Amino acid sequence: MTKDIVVVGAGYAGISAAQTLAKKFKKDQDINITLIDKNSFHTYMTELHEVAGGRVESNAIKYDLQRIFKKYPKVKLVTDKVVSIDYDKKEVVAEHQTLSFDYLLLAMGGEANDFGTPGVKENGFTLWSIKAAERLHDHILESCQKAMDEHDTAKRRALLTFTVIGAGFTGIEMIGELVDWIPVLAKEFKLDEDEFSLKVVEAMPTILNMVTEKEQIKTRKYLEKKGVELILSDGVTSVDKDALNLSSGRVIPTYTSIWIAGVKANTDAADFEIEQARAGRLVANEYMEAKGKENVYVAGDLVYYEDPNKGGRPTPQIVQAAEQTGHTAAHNIIAAITGGEKHAFKGKYDGFMVSIGSKYTVAYVYDKFHVSGFVASAMKHFSNLLYFFGIRSFYNIGAYLRHEFFDIKHKRNMFGGMTSSKGNNLWMVVLRVYFGSMWLFEGIKKAFGLFGTDSWLGDKVVFPFPWLQAAEATSGASEAASETAGAAEGAAQAAHQVFSLNYTYGEEPMQVLKEMPDWFASIMKFMMSNQEVALFMQKMMTFMEIAIGLALIAGLFVWLVSALTVALVAMFSLSGMFFWVNMWFVPAAIALMSGAGRAFGLDYWVMPWVGKKLDRWIYGKPRHIYGLKK
Repeated sequence: MTKDIVVVGAGYAGISAAQTLAKKFKKDQDINITLIDKNSFHTYMTELHEVAGGRVESNAIKYDLQRIFKKYPKVKLVTDKVVSIDYDKKEVVAEHQTLSFDYLLLAMGGEANDFGTPGVKENGFTLWSIKAAERLHDHILESCQKAMDEHDTAKRRALLTFTVIGAGFTGIEMIGELVDWIPVLAKEFKLDEDEFSLKVVEAMPTILNMVTEKEQIKTRKYLEKKGVELILSDGVTSVDKDALNLSSGRVIPTYTSIWIAGVKANTDAADFEIEQARAGRLVANEYMEAKGKENVYVAGDLVYYEDPNKGGRPTPQIVQAAEQTGHTAAHNIIAAITGGEKHAFKGKYDGFMVSIGSKYTVAYVYDKFHVSGFVASAMKHFSNLLYFFGIRSFYNIGAYLRHEFFDIKHKRNMFGGMTSSKGNNLWMVVLRVYFGSMWLFEGIKKAFGLFGTDSWLGDKVVFPFPWLQAAEATSGASEAASETAGAAEGAAQAAHQVFSLNYTYGEEPMQVLKEMPDWFASIMKFMMSNQEVALFMQKMMTFMEIAIGLALIAGLFVWLVSALTVALVAMFSLSGMFFWVNMWFVPAAIALMSGAGRAFGLDYWVMPWVGKKLDRWIYGKPRHIYGLKK
């Protein structure tokens, strides 16, 4: 009998659950899995502050669902907003369609919780969706534009005062981005950097309450050093368009009040007739089964489950908990269908990492390691890459690296922008043409036997491999004499060889390796076991060198050709056919891999075309709206 599973929400929990289900029922034709979300993309929520703070473009954290689920064709994608659920008919009602279900998983995530504070909705800014991040980003730019034209000093300072309410992870990460962005904004809008003001308002007496005191102290010292004012043990009574009113009676003139003081369940789930707990979260048991509803499960920020292994505290609204609750719900749906054993939720959190701008991070991992600075920043990037690896989204691993390291602007990454690929490749043209000409000349020289060399296109084996040279010997005596003479000559040469990375007149260049390692000799002997194969290989090598030269000169497939060059150098070196003075081939090839073919080269046109074709062939055409039929 056919079973329909519907997962609502393509956040961390929804993706985790859908992929788990797809793996299990990959070949089961009786199981249908549908993932429905109001967006056609997955928002990488932990990096929203980077969009709001102008470090990356919004597309950098929007990951197309079709790309993510390319390896899981079992999952059907639907772009629509769920408005209600009919439990009697077992139907999910969306704005444009209705989906039948036998098993339902609700993973719609959360949203900002303003606790009913007056003026937050009308005058404040939140950071719990891509649209909110884009709105805040645009508002900050608009405020700077207005400040640039404002003659009144007090109003200009108010326009340049940015206040974050809430000193949790997201609040501290947001203020950290603003710390990095202010020098850029001041320069672009010709404003005085001293007129900018950054403030954090927190009702509690401490910040970052989920980490230890060590991380809190380090964070405070860093922010205070950067000129951020921390206003602790003071709440917000109301938010006006041009001011923030505090419980202490203090009024902060500001046009930018960023509310990150709490999170609650997605308000769309309030009408789903499931018992609610604190902040509107839906109550579930240890199997992530919704209270009072059969075959309905809840996961992610939406779920409220008091974990007995964590002192009865509810599951935290963090990525690790979202993924784990998604896994648990999926495993129990599988158990319900197959008759297997249920899996109780067991929260396991590896730690917490908080980036404070692009160059500084504090972390507390595995409940015992305190890390900060560059190493902690590297750990945070690695954990993000690990997430994409975990969901088998290798395309997005490349996208993340590109946005965070190679396409970065204003030196806003952990390396200070030194990894940015936004440099001028024009100056690489000279190296590319010279390097290509060298390869072309070497190939032509080998082809025609120029300048006293033997032609590689003839009938003589030129590779200095003993088993090939021995095959040419006419007798055992002549072979022994030849080997003896060759050994003597080799010893004489070796005695005069001098290590150098540059040829000096009168010196004999030193080979990288004077003889092949045994393991490599075994590979070569397998590949070129006789003279016929060796002759074919040396002819192919000749044409390859000519092709490499022409490709580099023309700027065609430069990255691939440069990578091939490095591989050839490694092979020549292991064969005892390469000298240290020519080792510059390797750094030259690596330098050309920076996109040298796009400056006055064919890669300017070819690579975008190839990339587009490959992208369409592998992933299909990304669409704004996905339906039941792909």
